[in-house]
Amino acid sequence: MLSGAIRRASAVARPSTFPSFSPRLASPSIVRTIATRTTQFTLNTGAKIPALGFGTFQDADAQEDAVAQCLKAGFRLIDTAQVYHVEDAVGRGVKKSGVPREDVFLATKLWCNKFHPDDVAASLDDSLKALDTPYVDLLLMHYPVVFQRGDEPFPRDANGRMILGKTTYVDTWKAMADLVKSGKVKAIGVSNFSQGEIQTLIDKTDVVPAVHQMEVHPYLQQAKFNEYLRANGIHVVQFSPLGNMNPFYRNTGWSKDIAHTTPPITESKLLKEIGDKYGKTPVQIALAWGINNGRSVIPKSVVDWQIEQNLAADFELDPADIEKISTMDQKLRFNDPSADYEYRLYSDLEGIEGTKDGKTH
Repeated sequence: MLSGAIRRASAVARPSTFPSFSPRLASPSIVRTIATRTTQFTLNTGAKIPALGFGTFQDADAQEDAVAQCLKAGFRLIDTAQVYHVEDAVGRGVKKSGVPREDVFLATKLWCNKFHPDDVAASLDDSLKALDTPYVDLLLMHYPVVFQRGDEPFPRDANGRMILGKTTYVDTWKAMADLVKSGKVKAIGVSNFSQGEIQTLIDKTDVVPAVHQMEVHPYLQQAKFNEYLRANGIHVVQFSPLGNMNPFYRNTGWSKDIAHTTPPITESKLLKEIGDKYGKTPVQIALAWGINNGRSVIPKSVVDWQIEQNLAADFELDPADIEKISTMDQKLRFNDPSADYEYRLYSDLEGIEGTKDGKTH
């Protein structure tokens, strides 16, 4: 078992280090002051994870300065991955920020070609060297699919089809659990798993993931799956919390056709309407929706004003507004590389119909 009691994740509201936000309201009859919070949640290991984080997917050349800026602005959760090829830039950004390492919750992900149990520890050491840190606060298994063992991150045959490995994700999970004992990893978790795959890990190893990172946004709410994770004490970190704002998913062809024609979250009339009530943007409402549902969110941006805007997205939403946002669920999954990866991801989850065999590597 992992050290620490396995228990349901709970919110911890710390005193805000930011001044109250005085919104510009659409109607003079509405008077409201929105306090920006710095919410944290408690993992099943006892560690605290910030509700609002910073994603580092893409834009490799900009990540050093972006990470430094976001930490200086007040972010304390940084999410990265081996396959993003930005760990070295992230490490430099943490150092450049001047924020003490112990004040930063740093997460990275093990990639699919390093899932063999004999490769896991060495792969972590590579990440620690790139990040220039003696430990990470969270190590995630990026997908449940295992690629052929070796140095090629996307091993393909002569026909361009992915070559899978013989290791199982359960074998990988056991090796990751051993890393916690070394002190190089404070907690372990998974990403992009189905409910059945997570249950398999629990049944076969008795090690409950501290975190599941998955696609969640108002267009893909996965309410039942979120209930299952909460009941098992597994904290959710939302990637792509703004849905189809990132053109990457449209360009890959991984998502079904309707996902390409749905208006972006920034154009949602409902989120604009709710935003007017709080003096917030649709983006901030979408992020606050995730936090108010007990999840962490990791938006990505390398633009100064967007970083500041995202930081002001941790505030309390009225229950009635959370309920309104629940009506936006269209089961639109934008990240589904199942056909490309030769593995049926998300097999028991919503939004997997009609995916295409898109390739980016």
